[in-house]
Amino acid sequence: MHPMKNILNKLFWNKKENPSDYTITFVHRGAPGDRVTISATQIKKVGKSWFVIQRADEESIIPFHRVLAVKKASTGDVLWEKRKAKERF
Repeated sequence: MHPMKNILNKLFWNKKENPSDYTITFVHRGAPGDRVTISATQIKKVGKSWFVIQRADEESIIPFHRVLAVKKASTGDVLWEKRKAKERF
């Protein structure tokens, strides 16, 4: 199983976790700096190698390989970070 799927499952299924306390940064061409940061609450579905986000009236499929980091907003702790992304954050 992909590590990102494990992290997202933990956020949504572990009662000790609150998805609204987590942010996910991913590559999004055309956005400022080619990246977007969303709240984990915007995730509507998790697949084998992707997740679906809801923004405004639009759904988008985000493949796991585009995720740069998952952070806990209240503490700033990084749950997961792409190796190549460490140089950019």
